[in-house]
Amino acid sequence: MKESIVSIENLAFGYNKKKLLFEDFSLEIPKGNIVGLLGRNGAGKSTLLYLMSGLLRPLKGRVVMDGYDVAQRKLATLSDIFIVPEEFSLPRLTLMQFVRLYSVFYPRFSEQVLESCLKEFGLSKDVQLDKLSMGQKKQVYVCFALATNTSLLLLDEPTNGLDIPSKSQFRKVLASGMTDEKTVVISTHQVKDIDRLLDHVLMIDGANILLDVPVSDITDKLYFGEQAVSVPTEHVLYVQPSAQGNSIIRLNTDAEESQLQLELLFNAVLADKEKIRKVFHP
Repeated sequence: MKESIVSIENLAFGYNKKKLLFEDFSLEIPKGNIVGLLGRNGAGKSTLLYLMSGLLRPLKGRVVMDGYDVAQRKLATLSDIFIVPEEFSLPRLTLMQFVRLYSVFYPRFSEQVLESCLKEFGLSKDVQLDKLSMGQKKQVYVCFALATNTSLLLLDEPTNGLDIPSKSQFRKVLASGMTDEKTVVISTHQVKDIDRLLDHVLMIDGANILLDVPVSDITDKLYFGEQAVSVPTEHVLYVQPSAQGNSIIRLNTDAEESQLQLELLFNAVLADKEKIRKVFHP
């Protein structure tokens, strides 16, 4: 089993103590992976990221990174985690001023990574942060996040506000910065923006883990494809109308190669939670 960077142990949390979002929730986040965190609205994805970052404290249980309880907010732990929330504001500073103020909290901060990332987005370090568009602010903040070189990077809806070319650039800079020592967890509804990036898929619904599987296992055991409407679908696990006829998921009994279609998989799991789970967790 792959080494974990984060262990969530018997966690309980709720914004209202009478109605818990997580209860007796346990999970391992695999080290050195890009993990896609998926779920319906209100499933607890953002909350889980905040718990992993130490910004929220569990009512019970703990989130452990490198042997330390994240909720203790030790300097060594916080300096090795960075979170990019879905919504944020940036101060009335230039990026250069922002870097001078905040990079000191991250011992492995890399000016080279920052400049390389900015170049991909067509930005410079002298930009005035409060004058940027929403999409440009997201680009700048993601570049700063990557430059921190933290072991754990948490991204909440990172492609929201990005246009199509910027989404492609985002995928490029994220993939180019990955190493075996880095782990990225991406919470998103924009599954088509990240399906080619992922090493691991995690689907949750509050305290229920619907799927927790490496992408390699998914494509080994499932085949994703298209077929004409006239072709029978009794043998498939899931079928969804498409422009080509039907998009289908079936058991990969013949070891065929196919590309993960994350949106199709997500819809299949939501349509029948047990049918797909049983493929991986008999």
